[in-house]
Amino acid sequence: MYLTICRFVSAAARLYAHTKHSMAYSAKIGPSILSSDLSCLGSECVRMMECGADYLHLDVMDGHFVPNITFGHPMVECLRKCVGQDPFFDMHMMVSRPEQWVKPMAAAGASQYTFHLEATTNPGNLIKEIRESRMKVGLAIKPGTTVEELAPWANQIDMALVMTVEPGFGGQKFMDDMMPKVSWLRSQFPSLDIEVDGGVGPDTIHKCAEAGANMIVSGSAVIGSDDPRSVIALLRTAVAEAIQKRSLDR
Repeated sequence: MYLTICRFVSAAARLYAHTKHSMAYSAKIGPSILSSDLSCLGSECVRMMECGADYLHLDVMDGHFVPNITFGHPMVECLRKCVGQDPFFDMHMMVSRPEQWVKPMAAAGASQYTFHLEATTNPGNLIKEIRESRMKVGLAIKPGTTVEELAPWANQIDMALVMTVEPGFGGQKFMDDMMPKVSWLRSQFPSLDIEVDGGVGPDTIHKCAEAGANMIVSGSAVIGSDDPRSVIALLRTAVAEAIQKRSLDR
């Protein structure tokens, strides 16, 4: 009887450990607010959250790292006041000197500071500074950057962002050939949040989900839709089903 109980407890422990490991990451959908009507940005952020978004993806461009210019921390502060403390702000910092904006973004209410590996010569110091500013750490790579260059930092960050278009412009075509990067990251770092950004929508979500992405940035496909709630639900379902399948296959 004692041995039977021990075996049962051991099996339950293994199942719990497997389930816990399998559920280390979850499906999250983050509309890219740059696709919104910028004259109504606050209300558009509220609308996206009401339609079921898990977080908001905010693109910061400085005109140097990428050719376009968007907004900075004063806008983030205004949006935080508008939407309240709950929504998660994922700041995609497409800027030449990401070190410069860590403290201002933290003070403005950013939740996660995602910088580009190509924009800094000392990722380790920057990761430390972001953590000390009480934000989560995201690390992004352009299409031309190999995933192996990101790998040394993967255990120090909360999220890896694999760009599926060239950063800095909306409306580009999804780059299928970025999916091996996602697959490699998922195989090497099973519990890491992996985000994809660029050309992601109902037509491309299954490729992203099957590769192992769990944080999905979608701009016009969600915000430009007549029914954003349904599109968000579709994207989330595709990712959740892929996560479940991966768990069962393990």
